[in-house]
Amino acid sequence: MTKPAIRPLVSVILAVRNEAQFIEAALQSLLQQYCPDFDFEVLVVDGMSSDGTAEIVDQIAKVDSRVKLLMNERKNTPFAFNIGLKESNGEFVGIFGAHTSYRQDYISVCLSELTEHDVTGCSGQIITRHANDSVQAKLVAWSLSHWFGSSTRSVRTQPDGFRDAVPYPIMNKHALIAVGGYDEQLNRNQDNDMNQKLRSRGYRLYLTKKTQCEYFVKATVRSLLRYAFHAGYWNVISFRKNRASMRLRHFVPFVFVVALLCAFTVAAAAPFALSRHQKWLLVPFFLITYSHLLIGLLAGIQVAVREKSLAALALPLVFIGFHISYGLGTLWGVVRNAHAAPLVPPRVREPFMSQT
Repeated sequence: MTKPAIRPLVSVILAVRNEAQFIEAALQSLLQQYCPDFDFEVLVVDGMSSDGTAEIVDQIAKVDSRVKLLMNERKNTPFAFNIGLKESNGEFVGIFGAHTSYRQDYISVCLSELTEHDVTGCSGQIITRHANDSVQAKLVAWSLSHWFGSSTRSVRTQPDGFRDAVPYPIMNKHALIAVGGYDEQLNRNQDNDMNQKLRSRGYRLYLTKKTQCEYFVKATVRSLLRYAFHAGYWNVISFRKNRASMRLRHFVPFVFVVALLCAFTVAAAAPFALSRHQKWLLVPFFLITYSHLLIGLLAGIQVAVREKSLAALALPLVFIGFHISYGLGTLWGVVRNAHAAPLVPPRVREPFMSQT
């Protein structure tokens, strides 16, 4: 008699904090996954939420034993991922997010593509969705999903194939542990750091267009600008910790802001210059500003036609605000000589590298 085939186990890790608005939908999309030849568990690592997130997860866990609630006293994302890695039982892990809804075949397709292409990690394409039907929410989603807003190499816009980074991947757990887990000093960009460490060890990553997940972004332009500033600030810290994990595109907004500030300084000196030179001193500032707004307008028209919405014509202002806020965050990080804060050892914890 032949032995029955062993079904691999996938451990989905969700790092959450104050996600009451999205967590139930995210979990339902995961619990409805099509799993013909594998089993899975969902480890929700909650960062001491104060909005009822943990209570929602706990109620779902009481009904479905595949869901487990874990607590993250540190409250930061990489620490949550490492808790999930330590507590997971699967040989594969899904590094997922709560702002996202996953197509019913997401795990199965990613697992299949991971094996077919002989890679360490595989994800589906990410589709950016607005959090609600307000104009602001739509503008935020449109700006982040357009190449002019996020670059052609962003996880939101990049094509399928072998990639440097993959969003919401299924990963070989052994590889993540082999490189030491996630850097717990990086409150942001911990995924860039992890992806680079994997690539440096010869591991490969793949993005497939055969399945998708829907990511729901910030609901207001103000929250987008706040996100951009913090992302730009953390780029400085990430660069200092692991230069190879960052790309030139991460610092394009910084270059834009510096150029804009220099041009503004030159323009401000115009009243003190000879009259025949004054108009030329204004040229750099207006050239940079109007060029950006023009490209943003062309992008806005493209989106307006696609979405059949005149609201997209406001995108030039969102684009320039997003890029300036992002660049200012990086500039502030440079001025402050930003570094990652030293880790305070938890009360009881074994070294991560000793885990198997």
